[in-house]
Parts: sequence; structure tokens; C-alpha cells
Amino acid sequence: MSKRDELIAKYAADLKDKCGVTPDQALLTKVVIGCGPSIYNADSATVSGTDAKELETVKNNFLVKKLGLKDGPELDKALDAVIDQYGRSNRNKYRAVVYYLLTKHFKKESVYK
Repeated sequence: MSKRDELIAKYAADLKDKCGVTPDQALLTKVVIGCGPSIYNADSATVSGTDAKELETVKNNFLVKKLGLKDGPELDKALDAVIDQYGRSNRNKYRAVVYYLLTKHFKKESVYK
């Protein structure tokens, strides 16, 4: 099993156990591939739910640039909802899981087709 496959399995478990979501494995795999090398770096593999600067980066680089959404208050609300769903007290919020949940939230799966 490759390192990426191991990470995908870990993210799928997080989605099930911590978020109460049964993941679409094909979409999760595409989201993980889309994250590129960031998933292999301990710092960039996770998202801090309390760091406003980091959440702003997720909003600009992922929601606006990757998913093609217009910046507005609904993006902040969605980020907040995803962080709540993942569990604010959960220290390790994996970037790929957050991106997957945001992709599903905005029904933007077509970006990864």
C-alpha cells in the first residue's frame, strides 16, 4: 500500500468516525491528489480551525480559486460549519478532509471529474 493510499484510508476513517459521513472514495481520492505534496508535510497536512489567517488561505486558495466560488459571507459560514462538523476540539483536522467536506457542501464534485 502506498503512502497516499494509507493517507486516503486515514482520511476516510476520519470522515466516518469524526464527521459522521460515509465518504465517496473516488471523490476523496481526487481531492487528496488535488492537495498535492501538502498532505505529506505535517504542518500543511492539517488545517487550524482557530487560525483566522489559515482559514482565509483555505477560502482564497481552495474555495475561490479551485472551486470557482465568489467570495462572500457564505464561504465563511461554510468553513465554520465544516470545522464544527469535524469537531472544534479535534486537534488534527486534515486538509484533505476539510476540502472534501467543503466540496460536498457546495456540491462542486464536478470540479474533480
